[in-house]
Amino acid sequence: MLPLSILVLHGPNLNLLGQREPDIYGSLTLEEINRLLAAEAIKLEAKVAPLQSNHEGVLLDAIHGALGQHQGIVINAGAYTHTSVALRDAIAAVNLPTVEVHLSNIYRREDFRHHSYIAPVVIGQISGFGVQSYLLGLQALVNHLRLKN
Repeated sequence: MLPLSILVLHGPNLNLLGQREPDIYGSLTLEEINRLLAAEAIKLEAKVAPLQSNHEGVLLDAIHGALGQHQGIVINAGAYTHTSVALRDAIAAVNLPTVEVHLSNIYRREDFRHHSYIAPVVIGQISGFGVQSYLLGLQALVNHLRLKN
């Protein structure tokens, strides 16, 4: 059995993790989160391909490019969660199982963060558990893909 390949997308400002508002986002860097995801993927007999960008178009291109390359997507779209119809449409267009994750609980924050354009087109959303949101999202996606096949 070939390992599942999961695209992991990190949106704007997530490159600043570890120094950006650690009381909200935690003290781990993005590099440390990616290492934890890679280790978890090995346990799940999968692999991850992480990408971070502050540019919406780069994230869109990665979603489009996932077709035929990856079996699913884990995405923390950051602020684009609340603003980007384009990311929502790209996820819907490629029709790959996708899990939305957030380090913080977006529903306990400012009102504008309570709406996700992405949520209606993903298989699930996990928020509020810090780095565990990513790991739980990866576990849930891999489990979903295995049950589907």
